Amino acid sequence: MTNTLHTTLELVHVGGPTVRFTYGGLTWLVDPTFDQPGEYRSGALTLRKLTGPAVSAAEIGPIDVALLSHDQHPDNLDPTGRQVLATAGTVLSTPEAAGRIDGVRGMTVWEDVRIGEVTVTAVPALHGPEGAEELSGTVTGFVLRAPGEPVVYVSGDNASVDLVEQIVARIGRIDIALLNVGAANVGRFGDIDVTLNARTAARAAQILGDAAIVSVHAEGWAHFTETLDRLRMVFDDAGIGARLHIPVPGEVTAIGA
Repeated sequence: MTNTLHTTLELVHVGGPTVRFTYGGLTWLVDPTFDQPGEYRSGALTLRKLTGPAVSAAEIGPIDVALLSHDQHPDNLDPTGRQVLATAGTVLSTPEAAGRIDGVRGMTVWEDVRIGEVTVTAVPALHGPEGAEELSGTVTGFVLRAPGEPVVYVSGDNASVDLVEQIVARIGRIDIALLNVGAANVGRFGDIDVTLNARTAARAAQILGDAAIVSVHAEGWAHFTETLDRLRMVFDDAGIGARLHIPVPGEVTAIGA
């Protein structure tokens, strides 16, 4: 039997980093956040959410696999998101998250997990400058591969272009990349952002070859410090604007590989 080739990824951007998509016959959810606007504690910090989800937790539907980049920040996993997480068939995250949340399977860097026909590889991510783990905690990204499907990279809260280069060197071709952008900055490391900004996202996109770039984690929180307009401008100035896809929250978007 010949595998059908799927060259697009159908996704719905819920808001912030939260994305639902279908892949390999399964429904996936990234970093579930479904709470309403308000103030949320994160250790010694208070993060302010500005907009609610475009799709509610009640509307999100059954989830086969949840990909959780990290559990320690409410802009990646909030109280309602934890309830959704508990309903997912499989939850993949960091070993630290697995130690804190029942039912989570922790993955070490470069580890593979097979779910149905899909191979998920945990890939490195750095939530700030070198040494940020002590304050920001451990985070992870993911690469998805399956017969007849595009290769998909989910960055998680990664600010390191060097790590993107390592991922490409190890994995090879990536067809679609979901990049957490927005230049997130709570002042913990001065002017150093803890996610990709427009400039570093464009550099990452160039390293990713001709991959389609899907921007998420850019709006909805006060600590996201760059606009989508700036992201578009920087990609256009770099001559790669045609590769940038900015999904409309709540709408089904087909991203071509």
